[in-house]
Amino acid sequence: MFRKMRRFKQLLSEEETRAVLEQGKTGVLAVSGDDGYPYAVPINYVYADGCIYFHSAKAGHKIDAIRADEKVSFCVIAEDRIVPEEVTTYFKSAIAFGRARILAGDEKYAAAMRLAGKYSSDYPEVVEEDMRKNFNSMEMVEIRIEHVTGKQAIELVRAAQAAQ
Repeated sequence: MFRKMRRFKQLLSEEETRAVLEQGKTGVLAVSGDDGYPYAVPINYVYADGCIYFHSAKAGHKIDAIRADEKVSFCVIAEDRIVPEEVTTYFKSAIAFGRARILAGDEKYAAAMRLAGKYSSDYPEVVEEDMRKNFNSMEMVEIRIEHVTGKQAIELVRAAQAAQ
């Protein structure tokens, strides 16, 4: 169903791929947009329990697309270092494929608190106030990951092998 990575030597381990998802701050969500055009949008997210969670307004392109087709992909770039003298980039990234669903009730609240905890853990009183004001006007979305791969620049692979 999902393609194998062509450059398999650059494949990150499952543990390294999970670390990319856990440590990332911003990812790019891709959905099937209007008239068959892909729609990709950068979002803040949290990765927990093998799923990706993010918030959204109740209406808009992203939510409309998810309601129309639950299949999505999500990309996180953990490292992106330009090396001009080698005419290359040293990178680490992960791409997840899965199905998105809009959460409700206790699941929505728990996901919202996880997201807020990732970005605002030092400000619990601000989080609580924000939740009181905005909880009912937002959606929380969960991506259940069906397939994920991580990849890194071949130069990073070679450097790791040389260090062993």
